[in-house]
Amino acid sequence: MAFPENSVKIFWEPKAPLVLIAGPCVVENYETTYEIARFLKTLTQQLEIPFIFKASYDKANRTSIQSFRGPGLKEGIDILKQIKVSLDINILSDIHEINELETAADVLDIIQIPAFLCRQTDLIVETASTGKPVNIKKGQFLAPWDMRNVVAKATSTGNKHIIITERGVMYGYNNLVVDFRGIKIMQATGCPVVFDATHSIQLPGGAGDASGGQREFAPVLAKAAVASGVNGIFMEVHPEPDKALCDGPNSLKLDSLEPLLKQLKAIHQINADSEN
Repeated sequence: MAFPENSVKIFWEPKAPLVLIAGPCVVENYETTYEIARFLKTLTQQLEIPFIFKASYDKANRTSIQSFRGPGLKEGIDILKQIKVSLDINILSDIHEINELETAADVLDIIQIPAFLCRQTDLIVETASTGKPVNIKKGQFLAPWDMRNVVAKATSTGNKHIIITERGVMYGYNNLVVDFRGIKIMQATGCPVVFDATHSIQLPGGAGDASGGQREFAPVLAKAAVASGVNGIFMEVHPEPDKALCDGPNSLKLDSLEPLLKQLKAIHQINADSEN
C-alpha cells in the first residue's frame, strides 16, 4: 500500500505500521539535507514504510562551544520548508526556546522537545498549545515512569497528540544504556513511543570536546526495540557519517539502511500477526 504523505497521523491509527523518523543530526546545507531527504523518501516508499524527515536547524546543547550547531532558526527553517514543499514530506525538528515556536510551528509537522529540556514546564506547555503533534524525548536522567508527569504537562493544554521518544539513560560516565521495559511503561501513558536507535548508542562527551558513538550497535538495539513493541524508530543518518558536522559517530550510513529497514518491518509484522 502507498502511505499518505501525512505519516504523522499514522501514529494514532489502530494497528498502525512501524513509522520511521530519520534524517541528519543537523541541517548542514540545503544540498546535503535535500539529498538525504530525497533518498529516504524514495527508499521508504519502495518499502512501504511511513516516513517523517528529521533535521535540526540548531543544536543548542553541543559539547563544545566550537561544535557546529547548524544554520539557526531563520535559515534552517527556510531550508526545511523548501524541502518539505519540494518532496511533499512531513518534517520534524527540535526547538529550545519559546520564542522559536511561532516560526517553527509554521513549517514543522512535529515539534520536538530535546531530552535535556523535557522537564521545562513552560516550554512543554507552550509547545503543546500550538496544537501541533509534539515529540518529547525522555531525558537521560529520567526513569520511564517519570514521563507520566511530562505527558501530563503537555496534555493539560488539550493536545492529545504527544509522542515519547526513548534514547537511553546515563550509565556511569560518557555512556548510555537502554532498559527495554521502559517502552511498555511509557506506552501505558496512552502515547505512542518511538525508539531513538542512534542516540541510544551515543557516548556523551566521550570524545573529549565532542560526543562519541558506537554506530555498529544501533541496528541491534533497533531490532530489540521493534521486538519490544515500539511504535516508531528514530535514526540519524548521513551519506558519509565520518564527515558529518554533528553526531557522526552515532549516525548510520544511508546505504546501510535498506536491509535494516526490511528486518525492522518484518519484526513489526510478526508482532502484529501474533496479536491477531
